[in-house]
Amino acid sequence: MIKNNGVSVDDFVGGPPNAASALKSWFLTRLNVGSRVAKKEGYPLKTEDSDKVTGLKVTSRNENGANSSGTAKPPVVVGTIRMGFGHHRIAYATTSWGLGNSDNDRETWFHDFLNIDSEEAQMIKDMDKLYSKGSRLASELGGPVEKFWGSMTKSGDEDSLRMTYQFSEHMIPLLNGLDKNSPIIASHCMVACAAVAAGFKNVINLVIDNHAQWFVVVPGALNLVQGPSNYHEFLKMGVPEKDLALAGHWIPRDLVEGIPETCARRIARRKAGKPLRIIIPVGGAGAQRKFIVNLVGALSGLVKEGKVQLFLNAADHEHMKTAFVGALESNGMDYDNVVDMKGVQAFKKKMMTEEPSKNVTLFSYDDYFTAVATTDILCNVADVLACKPSELAFYPIPKLMIRRVGDHEAYSALRASELGDGTLEIREVPLAVKYVKLFLDTNLLEVMCKSIEDNNKIGIYDGCKNAMRLALERAEQMK
Repeated sequence: MIKNNGVSVDDFVGGPPNAASALKSWFLTRLNVGSRVAKKEGYPLKTEDSDKVTGLKVTSRNENGANSSGTAKPPVVVGTIRMGFGHHRIAYATTSWGLGNSDNDRETWFHDFLNIDSEEAQMIKDMDKLYSKGSRLASELGGPVEKFWGSMTKSGDEDSLRMTYQFSEHMIPLLNGLDKNSPIIASHCMVACAAVAAGFKNVINLVIDNHAQWFVVVPGALNLVQGPSNYHEFLKMGVPEKDLALAGHWIPRDLVEGIPETCARRIARRKAGKPLRIIIPVGGAGAQRKFIVNLVGALSGLVKEGKVQLFLNAADHEHMKTAFVGALESNGMDYDNVVDMKGVQAFKKKMMTEEPSKNVTLFSYDDYFTAVATTDILCNVADVLACKPSELAFYPIPKLMIRRVGDHEAYSALRASELGDGTLEIREVPLAVKYVKLFLDTNLLEVMCKSIEDNNKIGIYDGCKNAMRLALERAEQMK
């Protein structure tokens, strides 16, 4: 099974598996790929200008059978997989530091594995369906189901890396149409594994979460982590120092550069007694329906009193839009509905100087990109972000960390709390409402904003900036 692998996972984790682990890895890989033999030949690719992000090139399969003509220098490729919203969000955040960068004379390409119409992309989609279904069931049913799912999401041992890497060997064709001299910045470990397996030498893996697990690091790549506790844990696990670095949080450029002005605006709103603006987004798996709907209902009194404004991002989940509408109507709350990118951009512009026409605004879309981007866009005009401790737990905005979907997420809430820009995980609706009242009645919001400003001064939120810088520096060194 491993004789033709591009790199040795066993060497990376400190030695070969025992018999039980070897059998487990073989069995799980068999479940994932069956008897399929991994292919190597790459698909021809083309690039087009993004219709969402100015200056960004987006890759797709070229059905004409030839790769697009090359650029003067190999492009910086930000690789991702559209599994949930987190990996895409981090990838777009990374591209923002490559675009309009005077130190970067290379094009920036956005390379989503699922945008390459292929047998391999379908394999990923099938896997993601199972994960998303598990997340939703755990969130809705709670109890033993949630406990079991939680344990599954935090038990990433050496065998989990063996399985992830072995699956990634089958993904090589999704990268082999790219220039091997291109720096690859991966927001999904599977992309980084496939890049290393395909022979790319300048591969940077952006490690997610704040909980060290083997399957999120990649042999043969430079693994960048967001916080020091993760860095310590990976060293303790045995990840080689040369393959590991502390970078900072994965945050888009406009949010980082806007921190001073945005924090000042939040503090001024609080001191003026303006309504507290809370953005509540739904994750890519569409989980948390029960908790979020109950939270919206519990906040209805404060909304009707004009003390709280809700920005509800149902994203591209029709079932969440239906759930939000049901909660709003049953609690007698009027709302506006924004349905496209033009609308959310106009809404943000208005919120810079004015108040919304209604105290609740529902954002719902058919478009995946707008669904993901809306939360980032609204962070600059919201006072508080109420979300599960996902990739958003690292964002530079005061955060109400609500109930997690997987146990691994609890450590991200702890990171936010220790940095002073968020709460610990809040698992019950009454406690969440109590924290909203603390934001209203105490200086908690101002304290969090001050922490954000202090964190920014020491580079806490510079992870994507540093990833782009390192990719370009390594590319020059490898000439």
